[in-house]
Amino acid sequence: MKRFRTVLFWCHLVVGVGVAAIVLVMSVTGVLLTYERQMIEWADTRGLDAAPPTPEAVRLDAVDLLQRIAEADQRQGLDPASPSALTWRAAPDAPVAVAYGRDRTRFANAYTGAVLGESDGGTRAFFDAVTGWHRWLGAGDDGRRVGRAITGACNLGFLFLVVSGVYLWWPRNWTRKALRNVTWFRRGLSPKARDFNWHNVVGLWSVLPLVVIVGSGVVISYPWASDLVYAVVGEDAPPGRGRPASSGSGTGPEVPDSTQAEATLAVLLAQADARLPGWRRLTLQVPADADSTVTLDLDRGTGGQPQHQAELVVNRRTGAEVAWEPFEAETAGRRARVILRFAHTGEVLGIVGQTVAGLVSLGSALLVWTGLALSWRRFRAWRRRRVGALLAGAPRVERPHLQAMVPV
Repeated sequence: MKRFRTVLFWCHLVVGVGVAAIVLVMSVTGVLLTYERQMIEWADTRGLDAAPPTPEAVRLDAVDLLQRIAEADQRQGLDPASPSALTWRAAPDAPVAVAYGRDRTRFANAYTGAVLGESDGGTRAFFDAVTGWHRWLGAGDDGRRVGRAITGACNLGFLFLVVSGVYLWWPRNWTRKALRNVTWFRRGLSPKARDFNWHNVVGLWSVLPLVVIVGSGVVISYPWASDLVYAVVGEDAPPGRGRPASSGSGTGPEVPDSTQAEATLAVLLAQADARLPGWRRLTLQVPADADSTVTLDLDRGTGGQPQHQAELVVNRRTGAEVAWEPFEAETAGRRARVILRFAHTGEVLGIVGQTVAGLVSLGSALLVWTGLALSWRRFRAWRRRRVGALLAGAPRVERPHLQAMVPV
């Protein structure tokens, strides 16, 4: 058992030194990304006045809203763009987000259609850059595959460090002093003892969230790890990354009737209220002209909680429900895989989970620093012993000419 512990310790040390720089980068960027979603939302909508003009005002239908935005663009000499999605929030004074693909979002008053502004490019560019460093070390398009391979391998090594660290941390003698040294911060220690104390304390209190965050990172990085999630629950991994086929009720899409009007926003909101009471965000995927249905993505969470999301498909003309796909309707494997995706950022538990993930990422940076400091001190101590042994075994050289210079 002692030999196993020694071998495990040296594996822990070697792997730790090998992945330290990359883990430090991922930890620091993880701290910066802690509240990414909230900060982008604040930057996008700060200062926008989207309140209803009168207490009795009602939200414009999607068609009317887009028509007013297009007319405003034409008056300014701009070419009207084709939006891909519209997002309403439950708050009456929240603006409508009009997305044009993934790179551009505009905000409009839900009651008047007035364009209030666009997404904050500087904030989004900052978080895109941080995300790039977190995922592929800031590499460009040509180097992302290599960068992703490096971060994935180092993340896998970090998982080994977390698991092996638990074994190495486990006190061999359960005394009060031994537990105090590895469970809480102490003052008045020498630099070496302080680093040892901090390394063990931070590792102890971070181990459970670290297993989740780092383990889910492995699942994100490697297809075999993702497939393993499905295998654990007894399912075959899906061939693609798309959503499973709908399991909702309904009679199927109806043939559109050009004599019927577009389903009003009020009808769509009523359907959303009936299916997912308390929703906070409703996203309408703008359909093509030939589509007979429209898809509504409903969310009553903070945006990163898939357990509070659902998809509703309604008839584009009548507003009748065609399919309903809540999170609970997904297979166990699909649910686990999606949960792990957002467990990596802590978002699955809302703002509390994000805060814990941020603190643990900060703790990871401290683990890297103290681990390197302990390794460096161990190396220096080994070097001193080595030099001392060489000097002790070296033959003594007599220098008579020096002895003659010494006064008697």
